[in-house]
Parts: sequence; structure tokens; C-alpha cells
Amino acid sequence: MTKLCANLTMLFGEVDFLDRFAQAVNAGFKGVEFLFPYAYDKQQLAEQLGKHGLVQVLHNLPAGDWAGGERGIACLPDRVGEFQDGVGTAIDYARALGCKQLNVLAGIAPAGVAPETIHDTFVSNVKFAAQALAGAGIRLLIEPINTYDIPGFHVNRTRQALDVIEASGSENVFVQYDIYHAQRMEGELAATIEKHLPKIAHMQLADNPGRHEPGTGEINYPFLFAHLEKIGYDGWIGCEYKPASTTAAGLGWAERYL
Repeated sequence: MTKLCANLTMLFGEVDFLDRFAQAVNAGFKGVEFLFPYAYDKQQLAEQLGKHGLVQVLHNLPAGDWAGGERGIACLPDRVGEFQDGVGTAIDYARALGCKQLNVLAGIAPAGVAPETIHDTFVSNVKFAAQALAGAGIRLLIEPINTYDIPGFHVNRTRQALDVIEASGSENVFVQYDIYHAQRMEGELAATIEKHLPKIAHMQLADNPGRHEPGTGEINYPFLFAHLEKIGYDGWIGCEYKPASTTAAGLGWAERYL
């Protein structure tokens, strides 16, 4: 059965963030995800989840200066201490929110640093985070992100994420498979998902081009949803798209799943 969760960072942007939990419930969602919780008191967020009976499906580890253009720090050799501190902060929030999986954003590969050093830094940080999260009963996810939207992003294909998982030696690391990013970088969506299903713990969606809701672009979402049910994917799918107009006006595609 297809389980959709609302990405509160992307959806319901017309209302204050703390009011988006109610909007998600009113739209029929039973779970939510968002980029970062750290600007809010964790108890404040936990109260919203409890009040509306929502599952906190996912959020990211701290990712540096997002407003300043950083898109993760896990591959940056000079930020390892900051990354490790962020893991502790993320676990603290995840426990308060009942969140069972956290995503690590690799970040943009720094100029002037050997590719091997960047890779080794990311693998080491993933290993550290996976071990810390395992002790808290939380899974670590790696998300490949397309290099059209974020030029230079260190992990941009499914195979790269799987190679990092293997190199980490940890059984507590999985792929966050974003259909939109995967379509832009590699295509072969159905075959790739089926081949690597045991290592895919979470999925996200948006159509292409435009990163709007399903039905606005080239991706055959009715086929993909039927395929996911056929192969037995039982995780959540995060609706991480930019509504073409308003969220409510564009939710017709999701009625049968909500």
C-alpha cells in the first residue's frame, strides 16, 4: 500500500511552518518530513505531531549554513568535528520526535581537495553516524542529489550511494531514493528501484521538469506506484515538490492514495 507523507518544507508554504502540521492532516496525510527541525524547540514540534496524530518520518542531519548555500558538510575534510557534533544534535531531536530515520547530505565537493580525500571523509562520517544512530534505534539514509539543481553535489547517483554504504561496512545505512533526482541523473527508475529494493528505506517524489506535483511532467507515476506495490516496497514516499499553484489545488493526483 502506497504511504505518502507531506514534506512540510515544500508544501503548504502559504502558512507558517508550525501551522503546516494541521494543513497536512486536513489534506489527508498521516506522516510528515522536512529538511531541518533545528530552528524550533523540539518539544514544540513534538506537541504538533502529537496533537495531530502524525508520524515524523524523516529529517536531515545538520547540513551547515543552508541559507549561505551549503548543502551538507559530510564530505568536507575540515568540518568533521562539526559533523560529529551535529549527529548528536540530530539524535536528540529524532528521539523527541519519534523519528526513526535520518538523512545525511554529503554536500558539495570542495575545490582543491583530492577526490580520494573527499570520498574517504564522507565514508568515515557515514560510518560514525551509522554507529551512533544504531545505538539510538535510528536508520541512516544517504540521498543522491542531481547536479543540475546542486552543481558539484558529491553523491549524485544510486551506485555512488551504494558504494559508500558498502565501504562504510555498516548494516545501518540505506538509500533515500528521490525519484525526481534519479530521473534527472540516470532514469531507469523502475528497474533501479527493483534491483536495489532491499537497500531503499525511503523514497521521495516530484515530477520533471519543474519539480512540481505528479502529473505535471514526464514521469509515469501511476505506473511507478503500481510497480512499487507489485515489488513490495512498504516504506514511506515523501511528497517533496513545489506545488504548481497551491498544495490543495494540486493534490488531485494523491486522492486515491490518501
